[in-house]
Amino acid sequence: MGRAGRSIKNRKQRMKFLLAAFNAKYIHSNPGLYSMRACVPETERDHVEIAEYTINHQEEDILADLYRRQPDAVGFSCYIWNWTMIQSVLVEFHKLMPQVPIWIGGPEVSYNAREILQKIPQITGVMIGEGEVTFREVLETYLAGESPVGLAGTICRDHAGEIVTGQPRPLTDMTTLPFLYGNLEDFTNRIIYYETARGCPYRCSYCLSSIDKQVRLRDLSVVKQELQFFLDHKVHQVKLVDRTFNCNKEHALEIWRYLEEHDNGVTNFHFEIAAEILSEEELEVLGRLRPGLAQLEIGVQSTNPQTLQAIQRPMRLERLQQVVSRLHAGHNIHIHLDLIAGLPYEDYESFQNSFNQVYEMHPEQLQLGFLKVLKGSPMHERAEEFGINYTEKPPYEVLYSKWISYPELRKLKKIEEMVEIYYNSNQFVHTLRRLETMFSTPFALYEQLAGFYEEKGYFVQTPARGYRYDVLFAFAIEQAPEDEEIFRDLLLHDMYSRENLKKRPDFSPQERLSPAWKEQVHQFFKKEEENPQVLSAYAEYNARQMERMTHVEPLYGKMILFDYRERDPLTGNAREVELPC
Repeated sequence: MGRAGRSIKNRKQRMKFLLAAFNAKYIHSNPGLYSMRACVPETERDHVEIAEYTINHQEEDILADLYRRQPDAVGFSCYIWNWTMIQSVLVEFHKLMPQVPIWIGGPEVSYNAREILQKIPQITGVMIGEGEVTFREVLETYLAGESPVGLAGTICRDHAGEIVTGQPRPLTDMTTLPFLYGNLEDFTNRIIYYETARGCPYRCSYCLSSIDKQVRLRDLSVVKQELQFFLDHKVHQVKLVDRTFNCNKEHALEIWRYLEEHDNGVTNFHFEIAAEILSEEELEVLGRLRPGLAQLEIGVQSTNPQTLQAIQRPMRLERLQQVVSRLHAGHNIHIHLDLIAGLPYEDYESFQNSFNQVYEMHPEQLQLGFLKVLKGSPMHERAEEFGINYTEKPPYEVLYSKWISYPELRKLKKIEEMVEIYYNSNQFVHTLRRLETMFSTPFALYEQLAGFYEEKGYFVQTPARGYRYDVLFAFAIEQAPEDEEIFRDLLLHDMYSRENLKKRPDFSPQERLSPAWKEQVHQFFKKEEENPQVLSAYAEYNARQMERMTHVEPLYGKMILFDYRERDPLTGNAREVELPC
């Protein structure tokens, strides 16, 4: 073997291409990197290593870990939430290992790759768009001791420092992509992301998916095998990242029917859908699913017709309301509705109206998002026309527009936090139901609650989770002092619905827990021990153990038992049983 042959062999033996992800939270993973590695031939897969961090890690710790791994090339997966951090880390990493090529890819850097290379000289190249095939070819060139300059799907520097653009990469055939979850050890206690399709038929101007209008489906026979893998391993949650899962009716129906037939009683599947196009056939199948099997996320964004037209998002509000009502009827589907503040033609008053209309659909989750002006999106091209001003740095979030001011958006931020804490937690169901009747609109309630938080300084010193009941009690009796006793009951109801707290809150009326009442509770559990009627699932436990594992509370002149072994699959709240007094 010649010297050159030995050199290539030695290079192949030691070559390590490190793919790095900076995720928003620990429970998240980066399926793109795992898919890229899975597309590498098995004989070369040992040359690819994945390192996942979170944006909450210290940059110096990430830098030290990257150096410890001693890669021969490194690639960073770039999104709006991590791009600023990645830029900082890669510049410092280059100082430590200047000989190591640095590659980037992902939606945040695919649009203006040449500009980024000109601005950041430490970067070797950019993988544009879908990265699986491109990465495999880049890796193979390094393993062969060749240059990746000019490869399709890349923009990179040549040896002279000139920036060379390769040909665009054809879109990937979804069925050719290998399954990336052969080993679930890397995903313990983390969300599993899965896709059955890429592309989106809709043209929403704020979304990068609107650029790729060609919907590509993964073959259903392959999808079923892969879904069965998740079911067999009793994965807690699988989040499908298809941009509009039900854009192809037959594809969606076949998958939902399969999950219905093969349900393991444990795994939850999350889908992003367009609700207004659901057919009667689809609604019937969804109505039969086990409670907790499916979550549906529906992007409403706005109910203002002028706004919807401006963002090129078709939406029939009346049909949406009908569909959500129908889905609610079976109490088996977790519904997640989204709104976006800062869109064209949506002023503060208009957003209130959108909020109220969506709130009245009573979703399990109501997410208030804020417009991100993504580079490459139609909204980015029309931002000046719409008078939309946004942050220069990621996430390019709206600051103000022709229709809504900066102070108004800041106010909505505070309202968003109230909705997240009190509504989306599903911990204050009974109390909120009462409070809603005391305000002209649901929006007015959360606006007032945000004002209360600000007045008390709680946005600076956020109350601990357990203390939020006390805070809401103080807010409630400030609104209606005459209903103090009612709110005590409502908040105790909410609190014990969620968890069996050993320490009672300050607002709890201790005098109710008389010796006679406690004895009555003891007698109930003794009877259950002898002859289980209410707590048949606790048959192997004695009375004292059952009393510790459940909770009985005097509420509204009644005795309410909270059974924590049986919970509502949509809200997580305990089963409730009214006991004879």
